Amino acid sequence: MDAINLFLYLFLSVFTFYLVRGMAVAHLRRRKNRLPPGTLGLPFIGETLQLISAYKTENPEPFIDDRVSKYGNIFTTHVFGEPTVFSADPETNRFILQNEGRLFESSYPGSIQNLLGRYSLLLMRGTLHKRMHSLTMSFANSSILKDHLLADIDRLVRLNLDSWTGRVFLMDEAKKITFNLTVKQLMSFDPCEWTENLMKEYMLVIEGFFSIPLPIFSSTYRKAIQARTKVAEALGLVVRDRRKEREGGERKNDMLESLFEGDGAAGVEGGGFSDEEIVDFILALLVAGYETTSTIMTLAVKFLTETPHALSQLKCG
Repeated sequence: MDAINLFLYLFLSVFTFYLVRGMAVAHLRRRKNRLPPGTLGLPFIGETLQLISAYKTENPEPFIDDRVSKYGNIFTTHVFGEPTVFSADPETNRFILQNEGRLFESSYPGSIQNLLGRYSLLLMRGTLHKRMHSLTMSFANSSILKDHLLADIDRLVRLNLDSWTGRVFLMDEAKKITFNLTVKQLMSFDPCEWTENLMKEYMLVIEGFFSIPLPIFSSTYRKAIQARTKVAEALGLVVRDRRKEREGGERKNDMLESLFEGDGAAGVEGGGFSDEEIVDFILALLVAGYETTSTIMTLAVKFLTETPHALSQLKCG
């Protein structure tokens, strides 16, 4: 048996083993936990490909609608590496949200946790989560943010508009504005080469959220993991530089400064925030409003353009 045939034989043997094992584990897991009706799809991959394909179209609802019609409002599937229960039932969703932290605990698939970082605000629990959440709300309601937020928005929007030449895609431009505004509020950076490079790597991280979470088979997820490392390194350097500036008495009015200020108030809880905690926290805030804010901006322009009367009222107001 030559080397190539030996490799193929070993590969098929291992693949067959994991295929059978995956099907057996999935079957036993469903019986043990009495999951709602549905299908776990292919081993490892599950129905991730179908979900990703639907997400990238203009009408992603059929992924859920087709399964609701077949299995009911609550069904089982397997996406992003983990068995998942989908609920399209309003009463069930309300019950889950009202009992979060008591009967239910929010979480994300392991593949997404790898991209967010273990100290992401979206993944934190307990005392650390309360501290980070409290600082976020304090900064959001502070006079520091209110005093310059609108001015920053106006300046960054005008700066973006001035860069337009020829045809543009509004959603892409809205994402640029959202990213630059968030970076400004978090770390006091105006658009520059550094922010452009950061956004390029950040976009690769975002793409990794909707990919098959197998680095060996998915170049998208592999690139996302690599980009996440680069983003963390870039943010970590900023954090270290800012700590040195603070030692020299320099202060800035941004979220990062609030996190440093939180260090001093955290003595009772065991010390200040580590660089890793701050980096993961900042990355989570970059992710949190990126898609939603840019989508709202795009839809606002769309609907105002389609409704001249509302647009004229807005101009008069």
